[in-house]
Amino acid sequence: MTAAQNSIDAIRIAAEAADRLKATDIVAYDVSDLLGITDLMLVATAANERQVLAVAQEVEKDLYLKDDKREPRSREGLTEAQWVLIDYGDFVVHVMHEEAREFYRLDRLWKDCPTVDLELAHPEEGALTADGDSDNASDEEAES
Repeated sequence: MTAAQNSIDAIRIAAEAADRLKATDIVAYDVSDLLGITDLMLVATAANERQVLAVAQEVEKDLYLKDDKREPRSREGLTEAQWVLIDYGDFVVHVMHEEAREFYRLDRLWKDCPTVDLELAHPEEGALTADGDSDNASDEEAES
């Protein structure tokens, strides 16, 4: 089973919002075969607590305005602003502080799941690989 097209379209709106506010390592996984509770997971990294909250707010705003007034079922982590989770039912958005993303390494959980082409205007140079490591590491090794 693969994620529904309307969920993929919505996750792209969320990714564009995160990218616009300079979130990094933005990646979406199709977890529909692995999980029965949701189809897609979007993960984005922010440099500090203020940016975590700003990215989460921008994602919510854009999904409301651009996706038929879509509102989240729930949100968590707004107080600490280390990891904000926004649950839309058919997809979940994770906006994580750099340190939290490194510590929890969610990407390792979903490394076997297909990624979704987010169609961002400028794909992330330092995007995470399936094992949660930066692509830049292999580029640096190749240059040595």
